[in-house]
Amino acid sequence: MSSIQKAFKVTLIPTHNQEVLVNKTIGCARYVYNRFLALKKELYASEGKTLNYNACSQQLTILKKEIEWLKEVDKFALQNSLKNLETAYKNFFADLKKVKGKKGVGFPKFKKKHGCKQSYKTNLTNGNIQVIENRLKVPKLGWVKFHKSQDITGKLVNVTISRTSSGKYIASILCETEIEKYPQVTGNIGLDLGLKSYLTTSNGETVDNPKYYRTQTRKLRKAHKKLSRSVKGSSNRVKAKIKLACSYERITNLRDDFLHKLSTRLIKQNSIICIEDLQVANMVKNHKLALSISDASWSKFVTMLEYKALWHDKIVQKVGTFYPSSQTCNCCGFINPLVKDLKLREWSCPGCHNYNSRDENAALNILSEGLRVLTAAVGAPDALNACGELVSPGLL
Repeated sequence: MSSIQKAFKVTLIPTHNQEVLVNKTIGCARYVYNRFLALKKELYASEGKTLNYNACSQQLTILKKEIEWLKEVDKFALQNSLKNLETAYKNFFADLKKVKGKKGVGFPKFKKKHGCKQSYKTNLTNGNIQVIENRLKVPKLGWVKFHKSQDITGKLVNVTISRTSSGKYIASILCETEIEKYPQVTGNIGLDLGLKSYLTTSNGETVDNPKYYRTQTRKLRKAHKKLSRSVKGSSNRVKAKIKLACSYERITNLRDDFLHKLSTRLIKQNSIICIEDLQVANMVKNHKLALSISDASWSKFVTMLEYKALWHDKIVQKVGTFYPSSQTCNCCGFINPLVKDLKLREWSCPGCHNYNSRDENAALNILSEGLRVLTAAVGAPDALNACGELVSPGLL
């Protein structure tokens, strides 16, 4: 058993008054964020100074006395909005120190009412958050019913309530909970991620690519067409917009379900998982493959593998981006440059005449290279934990 922080997502069933209050709280949190972002920019432009979180929090107390409707909502939502602004600034300045080509965080932007995530976070204090059966108690809202799909266990930390584009209200309940670790196994595996098949393992198993977005293209096109032809401001346009959002939401849910089941199975069955360190941001610049790569959602899959490995004391070892896994023969090490052509799915090695299937050969090479990197680090792969750190400092 080990203690971790785990978020439980549930769909809320709020009353009309609770819906109004949630929307009002989201709007107030957005207002506070935008107001203090504008204030910080104005202060820096005029005096070359800035405001930290404590200074902003003091001014927020004064602002609540001036603006009555800020008192109607949860105070933690407004404070967390200021903390998010502080984090955005810290991320921006940390990103400035990075290499020029690797910068990805821009200057904090104003939050919009539409087109971005609509949410707020509240913290646990003096039992203001509780969960009993299928009901959740939240500050100001009181008790809210939700669809119960799993038991929420552990010590409550905070709750983030968000409104989706389809009009649903989702609560993410963060808890400190104990999880039972999977039994330790001796199996090691290499994974080659792809588009034709989602992944091929070094054991020869092939997992088909479900291509959820591709299969729903016709339905999405129809929903987009109906939305574009509806009159702006009409009730039919609102219905069309919700229907389109529901279609996208279904694709996301199907994909997440597939990735969770696949990653959990791999973590259960293996002790060491070797995988390529894919630079997805660069790969999607190829416009011919961008849609298929985005549909595969490799980054999310690797993230799931990593945090589940951390939970259950398994190892996820990444292999270098430029390691020629597909071009190298797994028997003799001969590098065949012709395999750079993605259309070449099978090839015979000129050196040892071994017949190689492109994906399975790549998975075998990824496994051997991953184990080599682990062995070079500490002398034996067993000496590492899920974080890639030494189990015992005395091993070196």
